[in-house]
Amino acid sequence: MNRWQPHLFGLLAPCLTFACLLVGSWWMGLTIPVVLILYPLLDRIAGTSTETDPLQEGRGHNFIVHLHGFFVPILLLTMFWRISVDGLTNYVWLGVVSTGLITGASGIVAAHELGHRRLRSPSWWLARLDLLCVLYLHFTVEHNHTHHKHWARPVDPTSSPWGRSIYVHFVRTVPLQVIGAWRTRRTDTARSLLVEFILLVVLYALSPAFLFAFVVQAGIAVFLVEFVNYLQHHGLSRGPDERPNAGHAWESRHRWSRWTLLELPLHPSHHLKSSTPYHKLEVYDTAPQLPFGYYVMFWAALFPPVFHRLMRLSAQK
Repeated sequence: MNRWQPHLFGLLAPCLTFACLLVGSWWMGLTIPVVLILYPLLDRIAGTSTETDPLQEGRGHNFIVHLHGFFVPILLLTMFWRISVDGLTNYVWLGVVSTGLITGASGIVAAHELGHRRLRSPSWWLARLDLLCVLYLHFTVEHNHTHHKHWARPVDPTSSPWGRSIYVHFVRTVPLQVIGAWRTRRTDTARSLLVEFILLVVLYALSPAFLFAFVVQAGIAVFLVEFVNYLQHHGLSRGPDERPNAGHAWESRHRWSRWTLLELPLHPSHHLKSSTPYHKLEVYDTAPQLPFGYYVMFWAALFPPVFHRLMRLSAQK
């Protein structure tokens, strides 16, 4: 089996969500237990692996990451169609939540990697489209020009110190990232905020229900984005003049997280050379290891005492 083939598992949830939005009824909520209950179980069952193939050519992997990117606007349009047919019923709200889970998960994978591609290339524009779909256009500026410069430093709003909960982190990091993007590239950030405002006005003009559902799914997606930021650098710090190394980012070798998130959990490798495509990321024995995969750690993060204990125990190993 080629190494890229297990990453096809990552397309299961987007495909399921798309099909369930088309079918309607209670099916639209099926993505929620699949992603939040089944995936954590599979994350534990699949175990860990140190296997990487950094010299692999990567055509299959590149195709998959672009599919993730295209699913984001497709699911949004399908959600709007379902709202136009049924209105905002309880079942449709399940579909909105399901959509937010996927625009967050697939959006993380696509926008994160493709946002590092050549400026204004088709891949880069797809990343921008995905970010617009969750009202997070400033992410490319903040992530590429601030986070990758200051990761694991106190000045980086996406890196959280020991003891900070996901809830405090979320409320704090979002406005600080917007402010950071504004300071770094004011013109680009102002243009991004204007485009997002115009989108919201257009959605409201089409239907207030479209606007309401769009904002809710975007909020869910952004929470997932910031959960990943929170997890990847929590409690790790470096001095103003300290050179970054693999010890400044958490790594996860759990297969299901790696397969479905296209090697995103090999985060130290990404930071040490951000232009590296995800299929070429490597494992680092010097990197701190997360106790569980991303899906299990999501539940742990929702209960701060549990999360902090797990992370401190892992840091001591």
